[in-house]
Amino acid sequence: MEFWGRMLRAFLSGPGRRGATQSWAFSSWQPTQPLSGLLNATELVSHWAAIFEKRGIPEAQESSEYIVAHVLGAKTELVEWVLEEVAQRSHAVGAQGGPLILEVGCGSGAISLSLLSQLPQSRVIAVDKGEAAICLTRENAQRLQLQDRIRIVPLDVTSEGSWAHLLPWGPMDLVVSNPPYVFHQDMEQLAPEILSYEDPAALDGGEKGMDIITHVLGLAPRLLKDAGSIFLEVDPRHPELVGGWLQSRPDLSLDLVAVRKDFCGRSRFLHIRRSGPQRGCPADAWPKPQSARVRG
Repeated sequence: MEFWGRMLRAFLSGPGRRGATQSWAFSSWQPTQPLSGLLNATELVSHWAAIFEKRGIPEAQESSEYIVAHVLGAKTELVEWVLEEVAQRSHAVGAQGGPLILEVGCGSGAISLSLLSQLPQSRVIAVDKGEAAICLTRENAQRLQLQDRIRIVPLDVTSEGSWAHLLPWGPMDLVVSNPPYVFHQDMEQLAPEILSYEDPAALDGGEKGMDIITHVLGLAPRLLKDAGSIFLEVDPRHPELVGGWLQSRPDLSLDLVAVRKDFCGRSRFLHIRRSGPQRGCPADAWPKPQSARVRG
């Protein structure tokens, strides 16, 4: 898939998620197979695995999966599921003809920028509490020439009333997030290359990996339009935990409607839909709030 290859090259040629300035040593390698022939995430992994194998990289398949899933950060399967949902729901559009999407915890900006690239009329609000993430998302948006359709907001969703900062932008069609979801007790078992590259705060989801997930779900009813959707990447143990948590919070009017597996066969993606009336947001206000001066 030419698009994913372009995204992969763009992110590998830039700084890491911690804001480091070094580039990956293999970022300048020229692929031996045209990326336009790749159709999905599995083929993209196979493509890079073949390159790594040729270059003598140990555990080429595992390395390729890691690169696509963690370095790229685009989480191609999550993005593709969102694209499917947008295509199926013609009513899930904003005032300007495309969905208004909120990404919580934008990191490198890969999910937001992937969606913007694939949905030419879409608009994105990307939030993260980390200054390095905000700067990196802005840099990648400029690199991909998508800066005009994204607003990048420094915001900690765990802060009391954080949702109020997003109200002026109007109700959202979709909320997408790859939040910290690793169980705290599992942090020590993570591969060294993940711990050396990722900020631990971007991985550790608390005792049951649910700390940020519940904050995202808690703010969603105030921000989503009627029948708006939330797409999350989670740990394979989370579908049951999230389903049970939502049942204990009927006031949120959120239903877990689908679970999808990743290309390794693990239940990793959730689709949650709001079933009650939207509350909190005014009419779509993009690109107004002049008073809330946001760098983007």
